[in-house]
Amino acid sequence: MNIATRNNILMSLMRKIEECDADILSANAADLGECPPDDPVIIDRLKVDNAKVAAMSDSLRRVAASADPVGRVISSHLRTDGLRIENKTVPFGTILIIYEARPDVTIEAAAIALKAGNKVLLKGGKEARRTNLLLERLWHEALIENDADPEFVRYLDISREETRDLIAGSREKFDAVIPRGGEQLIDFVLRNSKAPVIVSGRGNNFLYIDRDADIEMAIRIAVDGKSRLSVCNALDKILIDKELPDAAKSIERLVGELSAIGIEVFGDAKALELTDRILPLEDDDLWYEEFLAPKIVIGIVDNISEAISKINKYSGGHSASIVTADGEAADRFLDQVDCAAVYHNASTRFTDGGQFGLGAEIAISTQKLHSRGPLGAEHLVTNKWFVYGDGHVRN
Repeated sequence: MNIATRNNILMSLMRKIEECDADILSANAADLGECPPDDPVIIDRLKVDNAKVAAMSDSLRRVAASADPVGRVISSHLRTDGLRIENKTVPFGTILIIYEARPDVTIEAAAIALKAGNKVLLKGGKEARRTNLLLERLWHEALIENDADPEFVRYLDISREETRDLIAGSREKFDAVIPRGGEQLIDFVLRNSKAPVIVSGRGNNFLYIDRDADIEMAIRIAVDGKSRLSVCNALDKILIDKELPDAAKSIERLVGELSAIGIEVFGDAKALELTDRILPLEDDDLWYEEFLAPKIVIGIVDNISEAISKINKYSGGHSASIVTADGEAADRFLDQVDCAAVYHNASTRFTDGGQFGLGAEIAISTQKLHSRGPLGAEHLVTNKWFVYGDGHVRN
């Protein structure tokens, strides 16, 4: 499928989403009606409103406008005997995406995979079944409208048992699988898939407030980090340098701002010495946990070395930020913290394909092969060697 056709499909889908916005909202309302009302995180992930419909539409427009990732020459070598050898990007082939709750993945992730010339298999959670089936129908209409095979994007409406067989490769052939969900799903896919797995891992993101931090800035960044609870770029841990001026007063203000937006604040023993407005950290395993909930942990560290060590030990390798006016400290933090995205004086909430200029994202990879961080169309390709000769033989 050439790039013009791929882009035309994306633009056709964009128009259909805008035309069918009421139908999408109606299907989603039916899904929401069966969702447990006491689970705000699932509801936040599942809910599609006018803003999300607009975001889907905009992501399609931006992905269509982005450069073609297929056919890019990685390297080219002309031998002295005239044999030309080129290494170019090519599609993976078929990509399986397994995800929970978020119906916008049915649009945005599939759009990125298609932009890179891949066929797409989608397996969403049962909680978004009606919304996903409607969005699949719009995909098929857009494909048919552009004389493309509607099977290029398929939604798999199958049971949990059938999904296990799918992952093991006994139902469909696929060349890569991307699980987007909890650690249980990711671990199962890693154990059972015969195809390469691109891991979109846990968040558990850290903010380090250095001794030379602007505390007003730090508080704004911390509050923004908890502005949405259901996303993997949310903030879960805050480390504060013990030499921060007026540390006790600053922590009181920080806790007050977090409590004002409904965040339950826990603290280690050193933090408890500075304020009585936080709950004790009763289990050190909490440092490893991605909350996806209205809670956060504050810890006191002796210096930047301890902060870096603690982040590298406990974080999910997703995102970490430092607030400081010390440029050397910032550079050291950015260089030594082992996360996919590192920040100086900015919120971890920016770790997102759309925010990073990718148009949208298919996942945020926390592994180091083959790509890391937000994955756009340019990352959903592999390479292939093209050799051009004129009767060349080796012997």
